[in-house]
Amino acid sequence: MTFPGENNTIPFPSGRADGDTLGGRIWRARDALGLSLADLASRLGLPEETVSGWERDHAEPDTKAMFMLAGVLSVSPSWLIAGIGEAPADPTGDEHLHPLLRQLREIHQLHDQTGKAITALEAEIAKLIKSDHG
Repeated sequence: MTFPGENNTIPFPSGRADGDTLGGRIWRARDALGLSLADLASRLGLPEETVSGWERDHAEPDTKAMFMLAGVLSVSPSWLIAGIGEAPADPTGDEHLHPLLRQLREIHQLHDQTGKAITALEAEIAKLIKSDHG
């Protein structure tokens, strides 16, 4: 038995939503374009710390920034926000790399980000110590 309107479904893009976080999708899209965090922040006209916070899922861009981000990263807003739609391709040449080499490159990038975070934390601690003893 069929009911009137039974075949009227909302057209969603085919495929499942990817299970990554917003920050993970921002990082993947940036990586697919070969952009550094500083490059992306510069293109958006925002501080690197702001974009880094988004990638680490410590904050989320507002609506205007989300659409700017999707444009700069050449991805659809729906993929960026919810993982629905087509994900960016791997960076050029990466598809031929052994998975371990890709993983090593990702770890190097995380290492660089960690180094920057440590430097920023050390600076904040130095300020606190100086203000306590100053």
